[in-house]
Amino acid sequence: MTLSRIGGLASLICAATYLIGFALLVTLLAPLGFGTGQIDPAAVVEFIHVNSGLMIAWNTTIYVINALALAVLVVALSERLSPLPGWAAVTRAFGLIWAALVLGAGMIANVGVERATQIFPDDPEAAADIWTTLHAVELGLGGGNEIAGGVWILCVSIAAARAGLLPRIANALGVLTGLGGLVTVFPALGDTAGAVFGLGAIAWFIAVGVALTLRDGVAPADPGGRVA
Repeated sequence: MTLSRIGGLASLICAATYLIGFALLVTLLAPLGFGTGQIDPAAVVEFIHVNSGLMIAWNTTIYVINALALAVLVVALSERLSPLPGWAAVTRAFGLIWAALVLGAGMIANVGVERATQIFPDDPEAAADIWTTLHAVELGLGGGNEIAGGVWILCVSIAAARAGLLPRIANALGVLTGLGGLVTVFPALGDTAGAVFGLGAIAWFIAVGVALTLRDGVAPADPGGRVA
């Protein structure tokens, strides 16, 4: 199997982790305030105490598995951009930075669950305080803003569009998603921009995954050098 196909599978795995994350966010975790900015730490640690396995699995999926698949995709896409060596190097750097931040956020999130579970039976208030602190670190690393991801997806899409290395739909989705990620730097627009980034990233990962997997990363170009 070629690196391109492996990268395509990794991209589809990234999309799957986002879909799983959203599914739990709007169902089991919705009453706790996740995704609304109005989380009740006391309710969260009580939920964690009963469902620590579920929370560990959720964090592992949306952060750890996502980060590992993302690292593979970053390398595959940088190789895809090899006709533009400068862009390839820049995108690899930004992509690996993002993957590292996501992985770090996942490890912090799981530590928060473990610590809350240990402390809750004796001191629920202290458990809530510790979880809140670690959750803030988690959000700072990657769960609460999408700057690193936005920069990477935007750079990959612009470079791929210039050289006709990915389908037009993937490049268009990438530009929209990347811009959405950058806008999360503004707190007033964070929730809306985050939703644009998240949903756009799902579509982008799928488009890239299909292009790299089913077509082995090779797409016919029109006379203008653009991917058909």
